[in-house]
Amino acid sequence: MAEESSGQTQLRLGIDTGGTYTDAALVDAANQVVASGKSLTTHRQLEVGISAVLKKLPSDLLSKVTLASLSTTLATNAVVEGRGTPVCLLLPGYTASQIERAKLEHIVRGGACVALKGGHDAGGREKWPLDLEMASRTIEKYRNRVSAFGVSSMFSVRNPAHEITLRELIHSLSDRPVTCGHELASSLGAPRRAVTVAFNASLVSYIDRLIRTMQALLSDYGVSAPLMVVKGDGSLITAAVALTRPVETVLSGPAASVVGAAFLAQTKNSIVADMGGTTTDVAIVTDGLPVFSTDATVIGEWRPMIESTRVFSVGLGGDSEARYSGGEGLGIGPRRVVPMSLLAFDNDWVIESLKRQRDTKPTPRSNRFFLPLFADSSQIAQLSPVEKLVWERLAERPLELESLYRDAREQAQAAAVMVRKGMVIYSGFTPSDAAHVLGFSNHWSTEAAHLAAVIWAKQMRQVYGWGSFDPNDSSAVSQVVHDKVVSTICETVIKACMATGGPRNESAVFKKINRLLTEWIMDNGTIDGGLFAVNFDPGRSLVAVGAPAPFYYPAASRMLGIDLKIPKHSDVANAIGAVVGSVVQREHITITQPSQGTFRVHSLEGPVDFQDRSSAFVWAETAASELAQIKAVRAGATAIGTVVSRYENTVSPDDLSNDVFFGGRVTATSTGRPVVSPANQEPPWSENQ
Repeated sequence: MAEESSGQTQLRLGIDTGGTYTDAALVDAANQVVASGKSLTTHRQLEVGISAVLKKLPSDLLSKVTLASLSTTLATNAVVEGRGTPVCLLLPGYTASQIERAKLEHIVRGGACVALKGGHDAGGREKWPLDLEMASRTIEKYRNRVSAFGVSSMFSVRNPAHEITLRELIHSLSDRPVTCGHELASSLGAPRRAVTVAFNASLVSYIDRLIRTMQALLSDYGVSAPLMVVKGDGSLITAAVALTRPVETVLSGPAASVVGAAFLAQTKNSIVADMGGTTTDVAIVTDGLPVFSTDATVIGEWRPMIESTRVFSVGLGGDSEARYSGGEGLGIGPRRVVPMSLLAFDNDWVIESLKRQRDTKPTPRSNRFFLPLFADSSQIAQLSPVEKLVWERLAERPLELESLYRDAREQAQAAAVMVRKGMVIYSGFTPSDAAHVLGFSNHWSTEAAHLAAVIWAKQMRQVYGWGSFDPNDSSAVSQVVHDKVVSTICETVIKACMATGGPRNESAVFKKINRLLTEWIMDNGTIDGGLFAVNFDPGRSLVAVGAPAPFYYPAASRMLGIDLKIPKHSDVANAIGAVVGSVVQREHITITQPSQGTFRVHSLEGPVDFQDRSSAFVWAETAASELAQIKAVRAGATAIGTVVSRYENTVSPDDLSNDVFFGGRVTATSTGRPVVSPANQEPPWSENQ
C-alpha cells in the first residue's frame, strides 16, 4: 500500500521472496518507506506471486526506481527442510569414512558422493596424483542425472590445483554448473567446506529460477534498474554473481531482516527475531551492526562455511507442522506444510473433504493433501511412470492423501517419495491455522482452520494417544498449539543468545545446560525472591519482525522478561533491509611456515614462497587488496574503499629468543555503494538474457 507521496525522483525497490509471502517496499532517498505490499509466494510459478506484489505498488513510482534488490529465504528454507536438486560431489583426497562422518550423502539430494585419489597436504603439496580417469567416468555417468556438480578437494584452500583441473574437465564433458570449494571458503575444515559446496551446487537451480523470474518481471513493469541480491552477511551482490555463488544467499532473507529490523527500530543493541512462514531467525545487533561470523552460523542441523550475519535459524514459523513428537508430545516444525486455511482458501472444494474427514475415524493421513512445489528438468527426467502420473495430476489440483491411499495406493506412495525429493509438499495443521481459530488472523479460510483443528485433535487423541483437551473444541486445541509456539520461541531466543561458541554448543552437556536455563528463565529466573537471578542484558531489547510476530512475541517477551519492540513496517522488514545495505567483499590469504625460514603464501594461483616473513605479508596484503577490489567491482560496487588487516600467530619462548611463527592471515575488505542507473533506460540484462 502507498503510505505517503514522495517528491524524490530516485527510489529503491526491495523485494523479499519467502516461503509463504513475497514482500515489496519502495524506499526514497531520505530512507523513508513510500509504499509496501505483500502477496502469497507461489512456489510452482514464482512469477505469479512476484507480479502480484508489484501490482500493489504505485505504477507511477516503479519507473523512478534506480536500484532493485532481492532477498530470499528460499535457499535457507531448502536447507532447513532438506530440499534441493541432485548433485554429484567429487572429493579428491577423501576417504569413505570421512564422507560418512560428514553426512555428505544426506545433502546431495539423491545424487552421489565420489571419493577420488588426489588432494594436497597442509603445506599445499600434492599428496596423490589426481585420478582423472575415474573422474571422467564419474562425470559421464552422472551428467544427465544431476543438476550440478560440486568439487571439494582436501586442503584446496592451500592449493586449489585439483579443483581447478576437475572444474575444467566437468565443463568439457557436461553443461552442468560447477561449484569449487576454494571459491567459497578460505578456512581449513574440509568436511564443512564440502558441505558448503554441496549446498551451493544443490541450490543453483532454485536461485537461477528466482533471479531470471525477477529480471523478466522487472522489465515487464518498467523497472530498468540493476538487480542486486542480498548475501548472508547483509551486503549486496549483482544478480550475475549470485547465480554463480547461490550458497552466499543462504541466510539472505534473515540477514536482510536483521538489517531492516535494526534500521526500523533504530536501536544500537538488540536481539532481532524474524518469524516467517518456515523459520525463526535470531541475530544479535551490537553498536548498530549485526554480529558477523564464519563459525557460528547455524541452519537447522548444519554449519556451512559461509561468511554471514551470525544467525540462529530453526524450523519454526507460521506454516510449521504441528505434529506428534514421541515423548515430547507436541512438536512444532521443522517441516513446512501448507496450512489448511490457505489450502481451502485457494481450493474451496477442500471444505467438503475436511467435513468428511471430521465425521470419520481419524488416521495418520488426516489433514493431508499433496501439492506441487518445484522440480527442475533433471528431477522430472528421473521420475518413474507412476511419479510422472502423480506430477501431471498435481498440475490440475491438490490430491487428498486419504482417498489416494484408499483408491490408488501406488500413487500415494509415489507422492510420498516426491515429498522427500522436495518436489511435492504436504498440507497440515499449523500455527497459522491456530491463529485463525483464535481470532488473531482472518486472511484465509477460518472455516477450514476450525475443521482442521478438530480433525487434528481427534488424530492426536485416537491415533497417537496424546492430549487431554476436548477434541471437539477447536479453540482449546488451537490454544495448546499457540502456547507451544510461544514456549518454543523463548527456547529459540535463549539458544541463539548462547550459540556463540561454535561446535561446542552441540555437546550433550551444553544442550542440558541450555534446557535447564530455558526452564529457569521462563519460570521467572529467580531464587529466593531475587537473591540470585538469570536475566537478559537490560541494555538490549527484543526486536520482533515478520508477519506472525504480533501473534506470539508479546507473550514470549513477558515470559523472557525482556523489553519488546515491534516497529512500524515490521511485516516487510526483509524487503526494506534488502535496499539499505552496501556492497562488501572480502579476500582472505593465509601464510604458513612449512619449514624453518620459508614463508608460504597460499594464493588462488597456488603457493608462493618467501624467505622472510615481512615480504610474505606485504605480498599477501597487496594481492588480497587487489582481489577484494576486483570482487567488489564485479559485485556491483562504486566509490570503493579498502581496509587491510593482518593476524600473526606467534609465541615468544623467552625474552631473548625470536618469536616462533605458527601462521598468519591477511584480510582485505572492500566496501562501496551499489551502482544505480537512471530511470527509464534499457534493463542491463535485456540484450543477453
